[in-house]
Amino acid sequence: MSAQSVLFDAPGPKARARNAVYTVGTLILFAIGLAILYLGFNRTLTERETGLFDPATWAVNPAGQWTAEKWEPFLRPDTWTDYVVPGLQNTLTAALTAAVLAIAFGLVFGIGRMSDHWWIRVPAGAVVEFFRGIPLLMLIFFTMALPIVAYQVFDIPTGTFQVTALVAVVTGLTLYNGSVLAEVFRAGVLAVPKGQSEAAQAIGMTKSQNMWLILIPQAITSMMPAIVAQLVVLLKDSALGYIVAFPELLRSFTLVATRESNVIPAAIICAIIYIVINLSLSRFAIWLERRNSRRGRPSTKPTAAGGAPVAVQAQPGPAAPDATAQEPAEGGATAVGPAGPTGSSGATAPDEGSDKDDQGPENRRD
Repeated sequence: MSAQSVLFDAPGPKARARNAVYTVGTLILFAIGLAILYLGFNRTLTERETGLFDPATWAVNPAGQWTAEKWEPFLRPDTWTDYVVPGLQNTLTAALTAAVLAIAFGLVFGIGRMSDHWWIRVPAGAVVEFFRGIPLLMLIFFTMALPIVAYQVFDIPTGTFQVTALVAVVTGLTLYNGSVLAEVFRAGVLAVPKGQSEAAQAIGMTKSQNMWLILIPQAITSMMPAIVAQLVVLLKDSALGYIVAFPELLRSFTLVATRESNVIPAAIICAIIYIVINLSLSRFAIWLERRNSRRGRPSTKPTAAGGAPVAVQAQPGPAAPDATAQEPAEGGATAVGPAGPTGSSGATAPDEGSDKDDQGPENRRD
């Protein structure tokens, strides 16, 4: 019987009837919701002499956003050099810095949550759960407000230190995404078979060596898709820096849209750039995963003594005789050793009549 992966069992008669009832009920509720939405919008918008299904409401080309004049600013070099490229550089700088710090944060606190010492395990778990439960935008706001908190709580003058928009965005991205990655790393380590740890302990490895040399590499390899997915989320969340006036990509396109009054073209170009970056990151993760899966795979090509590959071709037929098998030699004597005139062991078969030469007078019988 061939092994097959079954996603779900085929539904029986009762399950099919249940699914039909659920489908009809969902469609009815959806129709009721549309009716309520239609009546509510029409009643609200009556004073403006328009409605939900008024052609003016769903105009394909509002304010001429699809005309060639609205796309023309993106054909000028100054738009890219003054707005798009600097915004892209700031976005990549914040995302790459936060990604490195989030991975380090996740490794440290993910391993800390698996510590045998409660005074390490409990605080690490509290930090991870705390920052994972706070919205990212609030973390950015709290970081920007640190000088005010220091002045009001610790009476530190406001000019003592300042928190820039880049620092606030990177801090928020690091704390939030690092907490999520801590759980990803912990799940990856716990997914490694226990035999790996037992084998490491059997050869005398310490727990730290077992963690960093055996468990962590396998956990990172197995959880690579989840890690890359979280890094993609981190890159997209860097757009929240727009709230604290961080000149990232989205803010740059907002400035272009405000100056040129081309909101839709600016949004489309910005979305395309984000999609290209995220797809490139996903393709890199796929390449890295394939490379790691090929690492350690044994080679199927035999090599000769000098290291050159040897072409091996299987031929049908009887098996080759054993080189150590005993073969009868000429004269009825038995030669022990590899076949050949002399054999690899150096033993030679006696010549014909050698038994007569070996018989001296003392060995002859009268």
